[in-house]
Amino acid sequence: MSRIKQFLNTTFLGGFVIVLPLVILFLVFRSLFLFILENIEPITQIFTETAKADKLLASVMTIGIILGICFILGLIIRTKVGIFIYNLFEDNILIRIPGYRIVKETVTQLFGSQKNLFSGVALVNLYGNSTLLTAFITDRHPDGSFTVFIPSAPAPTAGFVYHLTKENVHEIDYPVDLAMKTIISLGAGSHKLLEKYHLIQNNQHK
Repeated sequence: MSRIKQFLNTTFLGGFVIVLPLVILFLVFRSLFLFILENIEPITQIFTETAKADKLLASVMTIGIILGICFILGLIIRTKVGIFIYNLFEDNILIRIPGYRIVKETVTQLFGSQKNLFSGVALVNLYGNSTLLTAFITDRHPDGSFTVFIPSAPAPTAGFVYHLTKENVHEIDYPVDLAMKTIISLGAGSHKLLEKYHLIQNNQHK
């Protein structure tokens, strides 16, 4: 009887693990789609009134136009003239908007092709005891110290910046994207980070 119960529990759990991410993904895309529809409603209304299109077709047309504009802007920005105009517009207008720089850096970090803001992964000691925090190295200084970003879980875009001496920063040869996944997943998969850390510590004490 216990074997049957264990079989049912593990089978249910296995199916739950497969279905739950799909449900969450569906809810995220549904929320995003509804958010887009709500904010393009004024443009959609124009199509429904002028082109006599139903609401769904008008929404698709509006999204298509927005994507087309993004594509055209992307083509323009690839030219020297386009880059000059954009930089001029950004330096004189956009940069003055509160929060613009933070939003731009976040979007660029997530979707852009620029070099990653994080140059490495580390476990840092902030409290002088055995407690270690996952951190991302953002700058290295001539005296050997580091500037690190310690994100909060599960939202990695929020966190704190610390300036630490090299004694408190244990740099680990580990991919930034995989370390970021441990933050998003509330620490799941961190055992590989700790294995790297203990391996470094053992080599240093030999």
